[in-house]
Amino acid sequence: MTDVRQTESVVAKLFRSEQGGHEQVVLCQDRASGLKAVIALHSTALGAALGGTRFFPYASDDEAVEDALNLARGMSYKNALAGLDHGGGKAVIIGDPDTDKTEQLLLAYGRFVASLGGRYVTACDVGTYVSDMDVVARENRWTTGRSPENGGAGDSSVLTAFGVFQGMRAAARVQWGEPSLRGRRVGIAGVGKVGKHLVQHLVDDGAEVVVTDVRADAVDAIIARHPQVGAVGDAEVLVRTPLDVYAPCALGHALDDPTVAALTATVVCGAANNQLAHPGVEKDLADRGILYAPDYVVNAGGVIQVADELHGFDFDRAKAKATKIYDTTLAIFDRAKADGVPPAVAADRLAEHRMAERTPAAEWLRP
Repeated sequence: MTDVRQTESVVAKLFRSEQGGHEQVVLCQDRASGLKAVIALHSTALGAALGGTRFFPYASDDEAVEDALNLARGMSYKNALAGLDHGGGKAVIIGDPDTDKTEQLLLAYGRFVASLGGRYVTACDVGTYVSDMDVVARENRWTTGRSPENGGAGDSSVLTAFGVFQGMRAAARVQWGEPSLRGRRVGIAGVGKVGKHLVQHLVDDGAEVVVTDVRADAVDAIIARHPQVGAVGDAEVLVRTPLDVYAPCALGHALDDPTVAALTATVVCGAANNQLAHPGVEKDLADRGILYAPDYVVNAGGVIQVADELHGFDFDRAKAKATKIYDTTLAIFDRAKADGVPPAVAADRLAEHRMAERTPAAEWLRP
């Protein structure tokens, strides 16, 4: 996905930017609990907007709104290419989840989501967990990612990592002729919720893995579980380390100009959302001969998992659908080659085609 990060106002981005086009943005505030949140609905053409809730200490309110816009648009494209009958939405709660998160705040947030009457279905994201969704669900029935004890699918990072691994297998097939990472060196930046599961898939597949994370305890936990895994100090060191695959699995904008220039890997495939720091990065990657697996394609396993929860969760059914991320990623690489464009452009075109086939006057919106 390309980025909406520009200098104009939020209103300009919503109403005039080609990267905008969001249907609805809701600013939420509950003074009693300290809640400040943004809910952004990009599209409901395919169905109710589905996307997680991020809890993060943004440097400014404008930054929070901008992140919500970027993430919501990415969810529209992600859900479209995942074959889900859902549009794209995202919410961000402004604050430090370690110090600001309370039961009262989560309940207040749940009431705001409920006030949208089903136009937005929420789930976990950075800074929120299954236990948080259980609280939100007490005020809002349009909540997924709940615990199994409360009728939910549990931790969606399980299938997110599985889907990234399928996308990585597809990239390996295109780049090296075999859909396996055996003998390949993979660098993972971020070994939190998703990254730790991705490490397991890669180790099981016979890959050599090197990791980094801003939290030393996260790296320590990986090394304790997988002593053969290497570690480096930070992402800047990791991208300069000899690698076959680079997997950004933390926050967005991981692929900026200095990073792309320094990359040793010939495949980029990771779980982070909005990895391209600005328009044009996708072409820079292609020009360097680096195969980029579009983030919103390969990290769709989590949303596939929580979407399945709405129909009575069946893990095997959801995993079978997430397995198809391999085929979708291959199709995007084929389309990119045929059209002579980077994979990110090919993915956007395919997602936009599916969304264009439906209009917001879908049956789910009718009374």
